[in-house]
Amino acid sequence: MKTLSIINLKGGVAKTISAVTMAYILAAEKGYRVLLVDNDKQGNASKMLNMHSYIYKGIETIMEGRAQVMEAIIQHTEYDRLDMITANMELIRANLSAQIDQQGPPQQERIKRSLSKVKDNYDICIIDNAPDINISTVNALVASDYVMIPVTIDDFALDGLSELTEQIENTKINLNPELELLGCFVTQYTTGEGTDRQGEELLRRMEYPVFDTHIRRTEKVKQATFARQPILLYSNRCAASVDYRKLTKEFIERSGING
Repeated sequence: MKTLSIINLKGGVAKTISAVTMAYILAAEKGYRVLLVDNDKQGNASKMLNMHSYIYKGIETIMEGRAQVMEAIIQHTEYDRLDMITANMELIRANLSAQIDQQGPPQQERIKRSLSKVKDNYDICIIDNAPDINISTVNALVASDYVMIPVTIDDFALDGLSELTEQIENTKINLNPELELLGCFVTQYTTGEGTDRQGEELLRRMEYPVFDTHIRRTEKVKQATFARQPILLYSNRCAASVDYRKLTKEFIERSGING
């Protein structure tokens, strides 16, 4: 099983939409066995797939070091080959508990250790991370093979990007030598808008790896969140659906998961 973290320290850049959509494409259209992990206390990925709940155990159980049987916290979604570990506000308490716990599993390896128990059950794991560097996002980076960073071009587009890439590099050096930043990809892109084009070019000039595919802006994405559906099911031919298919194909090529 290969693991991909989708993360940015800035909110509102389509992290969750990207994680859910790529997970759905990889499972429904590419035939991979996919595990989607919601690693954000807001639980938006869980909500998008109608899995948000305080009844079922989720990522907080892993962070508390209590995930002895992973099958007990992995839930089947309504989509074939796509399973999920959910999140809710309990993750706040679990992260605090993990930071002070000296008796349980190593603080920074809890997600990695838990995912290793089910690595033969899935081809790909995608982790949707909070816009923060905390103990659970560090855990995600330690557990991951790849990182992708969604970026929306505005006056604050680069906020936190250097800090995030530094954290990724530090994690690679100190905790996870297999970690690879596959690249940034621009979301909410407006065709013909000079600012978006220039922003994408600026990322490349700053020597950040950048995906060739950008995700065009469409109201269908917002509507799909209200419908609690992956964008491809809500509007199969809209610009974002077309672009996410291209991005997923590019991810497969860059990661070499078919190799």
